[in-house]
Amino acid sequence: MTTLLDKIKGDRTIWIIVIILSMISLLAVYSSTGTLAYRYRAGNTEYYIFKHLIIMIFGLGLMFLAHKIKYTHYSRLSQLAVYIAIPLLFITLFRGTTINEANRWLTLPIINISFQSSDFAKLAIIMYLARLLTKKQDSIKDFQSAFMPVILPVVIICGLILPANFSTAAVLFTTCVVLMFIGRVSFKYIMAMVGIGLMAAFIFVAIVINMPDTGRVHTWKNRIDTHLNKENNDTYQADQAKIAIASGGIFGKLPGNSTQRNFLPHAYSDFIFAIIIEEYGLVGGFVVLMLYLMLLYRGVRIAHKSPGTFGALLAAGLSFSLVFQAMVNMAVAVNLLPVTGQPLPLVSMGGTSLWFTSLAIGIILSVSRKIEENQEYGNKLATA
Repeated sequence: MTTLLDKIKGDRTIWIIVIILSMISLLAVYSSTGTLAYRYRAGNTEYYIFKHLIIMIFGLGLMFLAHKIKYTHYSRLSQLAVYIAIPLLFITLFRGTTINEANRWLTLPIINISFQSSDFAKLAIIMYLARLLTKKQDSIKDFQSAFMPVILPVVIICGLILPANFSTAAVLFTTCVVLMFIGRVSFKYIMAMVGIGLMAAFIFVAIVINMPDTGRVHTWKNRIDTHLNKENNDTYQADQAKIAIASGGIFGKLPGNSTQRNFLPHAYSDFIFAIIIEEYGLVGGFVVLMLYLMLLYRGVRIAHKSPGTFGALLAAGLSFSLVFQAMVNMAVAVNLLPVTGQPLPLVSMGGTSLWFTSLAIGIILSVSRKIEENQEYGNKLATA
């Protein structure tokens, strides 16, 4: 045990946050999959918790491996990752596995494992953007030589994700804008891009509302219309989530005593935050919120102390991406945003999405590991 702890490097606070969120995830997933177990597994409630535990352990293994790799190697890897991500998104868009009327998944032949190519693309573009911004620092204010090469891959990847997964494209675009701001891209170019992005979003919503009510368009239209006109639409999901939150009170019903898990769709993924509040109360919900905010704080602190520009942008971009996703999930659970389908990082039941989240945190830890090594080397020189 001591030997294993000696091999774990990087920010200890982030490791603790990961362990706490993983424990919360195990409890919440076990509680919220009861209905799923009786529907598909003849009441075998242990099936999903053991499956989730195996996925989680593998994710922690990926995190450990990612944090052992020198963070500068991710600069080169990001190039290969982007070249792979764009064709994968094309294949997913036109030939992907359709689930809930959305082509978000690719199924790998032989091993028959499905994954969302957008999860891989998010990680790839954030790493690649950090690389580009680092390379372009000498001419970062120039439109032609810096801004255009930086924004082009962002637009391509977000554009390919958008048709099947609007929320992921929006969260990723927002993360990239924040990363460009941190990377000293000209503010006027960023504001122009944000303005164009907002205009495109409004046009997109307007087109969706007026398109034939079929397929994925029906899902988009229903979510937008339901959120804007709550009195005249079916708000079943939002209502069940609010009942769960309201019945939880201050201290909750205690673990395993949720009743809304039997009525709330996707209680183990999209609405797991509502189940956490029902069982652990507002206190539990506040703890989860603070854990993500602390993760963001530690990520920004790592970025500030990073020995290089690439490491700083890498840690900041991945931290903002994870926390933005968490905030969107929690905002949906409390009915501040329309239903999006964004999982709660490290908490929601999932497969490959949890693995990509683990890789992202592992890369952040890799940057912090380099900071530790520099500090240790400096201390040795000081005492020599």
